Amino acid sequence: MAVPDFQSLFLPFLQLLKGGEPHHVREIEGLLASELKLSDEDLAELVPSKQSTRFANRVGWARTHLYKAGLIEQIKRGVYRISPAGKAVIQSTSQPLNLEFLNTIPQHKDWLNSGKSKLKTVVVDPVTVNPPNEIIEDAFEELNITLASDLRDRMAKMDPFRFEQLVVDLLFAMGYGGSREEAAKVTKKTNDEGIDGVINEDRLGLDVIYIQAKRWKSTVGRVEIQNFVGALAGQQSHKGIFITTSDFAKTAFDYARSVSQKVILIDGVRLAELMIEHGIGVSVSRTLVVKRIDSDYFESE
Repeated sequence: MAVPDFQSLFLPFLQLLKGGEPHHVREIEGLLASELKLSDEDLAELVPSKQSTRFANRVGWARTHLYKAGLIEQIKRGVYRISPAGKAVIQSTSQPLNLEFLNTIPQHKDWLNSGKSKLKTVVVDPVTVNPPNEIIEDAFEELNITLASDLRDRMAKMDPFRFEQLVVDLLFAMGYGGSREEAAKVTKKTNDEGIDGVINEDRLGLDVIYIQAKRWKSTVGRVEIQNFVGALAGQQSHKGIFITTSDFAKTAFDYARSVSQKVILIDGVRLAELMIEHGIGVSVSRTLVVKRIDSDYFESE
């Protein structure tokens, strides 16, 4: 099954603690994963920022809301047990245990609404709402997907030689080469034997990587990769990068994996992602900094 939304974790979280014994958050995560029969794939799913798993993030938000509602107590850092109020909720309520219910508890409502007086009222789905940080990260990812699509559209209209220069600029931004002048060059000549550019692998130029960059709309197949590998052999090189604005056929990937040379294939989607990551062809529109409590700062020990 997929990772449940964080509100769906309220009840199983409380039920795991109903015996009254304290449990560490990591132990609670493991017990919940077992109880919900989550697969390894489910547990490995990351939030868009890649800084935590989606499951751990949602368990954390469930823990926060239950704690703010007074249904669980913190014994020490990372260790919790059910409170008398939590036991009473499990034994008596027939209402779904979600945000709507928790907001009937004054201390939770006060906490949730604190600082919201200047914000517009937001209608929240009490069943499927995601934690705030996931909403932000999912929106950020959606913006990047749209930006990547726009980048691909722009690249499709570029002059082929300018596109080859873009690729070299990207590789330089990724840390290849030394100085900008020495690091790379684009071979504009027609007798380049299938090589569009060359970039030093390191600052000293101990090895070079040959580049083929194709601003294509059609899928790149095995034949194109085979020709590129032949060009590498002609240069007595064992490393190359083939980049396209389109995509690669499965036969192209299969062939690249089968040869002795190290050939990296980068399609249009990955190319746009790398451009965004390394600031090529894009600029910062706005910076939002999301902060959190530094627990170590407040530790008394």
